Amino acid sequence: MPDFFADNPDIHFNLERLDLKQLADLLEGDYSDAREFDYAPEDSADAFDNYVKVCEIAGVLCGNSIAERAREVDLEGNVFQDGEVTYHPLVVANLLDFKRAQLMGVSLPRRYGGLNMPQAVKIAVLEILSRADASFMNLVGLQDIAETISEFGTEEQMEKYIPRLATGDATGAMVLTEPDSGSDLQSIRLKAIHPEDRHDNEVWHLMGMKRFITNGCGDILLVQARSEEGTTDARGISLFVCEKDDTIHLRRIEDKLGIHGSPTCEMMFNNTPAYLIGKRRLGLIRYVMSLMNGARLGIAAQALGIAEATYRTARKYAETRVQFGKTIIEIPPVYEMLTNMRVQIEASRVLLYESAKVVDLFKIPKRRMQQNREQGKSVDPEIRKQTKYYERLASVLTPFSKYYISEMCNRITYDGIQVMGGSGFMKDYDMERYYRDARITTIYEGTSQLQIVGAIGGLLDGTLNRVFDEFCEHQFPGELKMVTTRAKKFVPLFYDAVDFVKQKRQTEFTNLVARRLVDMAIDTYISILLTQCAQENDRKATLAELWIHGADLRVRNNRQAILCGQPQAILEKHQQIM
Repeated sequence: MPDFFADNPDIHFNLERLDLKQLADLLEGDYSDAREFDYAPEDSADAFDNYVKVCEIAGVLCGNSIAERAREVDLEGNVFQDGEVTYHPLVVANLLDFKRAQLMGVSLPRRYGGLNMPQAVKIAVLEILSRADASFMNLVGLQDIAETISEFGTEEQMEKYIPRLATGDATGAMVLTEPDSGSDLQSIRLKAIHPEDRHDNEVWHLMGMKRFITNGCGDILLVQARSEEGTTDARGISLFVCEKDDTIHLRRIEDKLGIHGSPTCEMMFNNTPAYLIGKRRLGLIRYVMSLMNGARLGIAAQALGIAEATYRTARKYAETRVQFGKTIIEIPPVYEMLTNMRVQIEASRVLLYESAKVVDLFKIPKRRMQQNREQGKSVDPEIRKQTKYYERLASVLTPFSKYYISEMCNRITYDGIQVMGGSGFMKDYDMERYYRDARITTIYEGTSQLQIVGAIGGLLDGTLNRVFDEFCEHQFPGELKMVTTRAKKFVPLFYDAVDFVKQKRQTEFTNLVARRLVDMAIDTYISILLTQCAQENDRKATLAELWIHGADLRVRNNRQAILCGQPQAILEKHQQIM
């Protein structure tokens, strides 16, 4: 029986290397939940066993029924009629299976029906699920709107909405995009109307249109709306929660290239009752950015799952397809493509799971500090300092993950079709579905270009310097010394490029070379993570060597392009042509 967790030891490896027992201690505190919930862990070892069991359940479920249904769901899609969306019967079956398996609220608080597990465990489940059916991952991943309600909502809102999302009794949607406001969220126009004689915790009403809303037919909606009349920027935007009712008119579902099992809706709000999340004016500045960071890790997991499925399909085909008297996997150009695919996938996984851990390392202590302040307790200055550091680090690593892994996924699916040749282009195989599903991952929840914008500020401010400097100072064992010495040279090359850009003091030039700086930082950061992995086993050492060999060429090329001003010259030529 297929098992998408057991057959992928690299997922287990990454969960182990993160020291999830440390995160369990952070999450559980004194483990007192074990006295109230029979499924709560009694200690860190018990917690880690629970994390693995959840992945095992997901692996078997996704490897069988979810994967088996994916092709039919893709071919037939969902139905829109008379303003209503009807999920494909197999999507309904998937939702029911995940609900029965209690996998809808992996990271949500236990008191609301969730499993209270780290972000990395949730990411592992989403990766496994995306390998089976990337479109269904969208429906499961959107349950994460409950995390935003848990972090910023009132107690009443938590009790009303989170349990239904955690158990799968309700589905959710993140309602941000408008016809004229795609990536530019600060320009949204949907209005939130609030009578002057009411208080902020009472009902508002939403008026306007939203477009490209994944699962806009969901039961519980987080909606970004303009609450301050006369404003045109982010400071006039607030975040609201509402429920599907007859004041919300679904105008259509989009006819899309891929992810057909996930309905994408155009919505009209007609005086829809809604409730404010948190404080006014912080909708985009604080709450949506927090929501988007979680969503970006989810899309990175989706892309990673698609890439894993692609690699396995391509390799299986290459091992059986005979040309020129031998299987094509024996042909060097094909073998090289498959090897490069494997290296990129494992590099992506170590980046993503590390990013998920960093998110927990600031979110969990931050929540505890807030609770202490509310109870009048003091906050340890050292904990506050560390929390701020991990928050800054997460603000760089989350766009890193979304950008690199979604772009990687598109490269992998391109190569996957190439390995299979004409067969990969045909609907007889799943490969063409992977190719179509992959394309959206570089677009939604912030395009690749926006991820670069989101990361560049942290790079220029030195957010990664601590990680880079500690790596350079660390002495690795003799067998790793050669490869780590090569990787350590990336750090001064990166610093050199950053200094050059900062000295220019030209915004246009900075924006022009931002992608190259981000690529240099990602190559360096992944090299650091892989050299850490290399100390665990010989296979990872070989993989680190292959990665660093390629990264060496890329880092040097990007530095040279920045320092010689080549991008500036290219821009000027483009302007002359256009």
